[in-house]
Amino acid sequence: MRIWIDEDKCIGCGSCQEICPAVFALDEEIGKSRIIDPFGCEYAGCCEAAAENCPVEAIVIEEE
Repeated sequence: MRIWIDEDKCIGCGSCQEICPAVFALDEEIGKSRIIDPFGCEYAGCCEAAAENCPVEAIVIEEE
């Protein structure tokens, strides 16, 4: 599984961080979310929920 954030879409609401803090964090400097553990989805099990709850659909999950 590969996950990334479309920075053009991200509005920095922080919902992904609330749902999946093992993988996502809000970067205060740029005001957008970022991935802190790109391999975290394999064990955290919350990336799909974060993507589903993103209000602007900025989280992209690709199955490899």
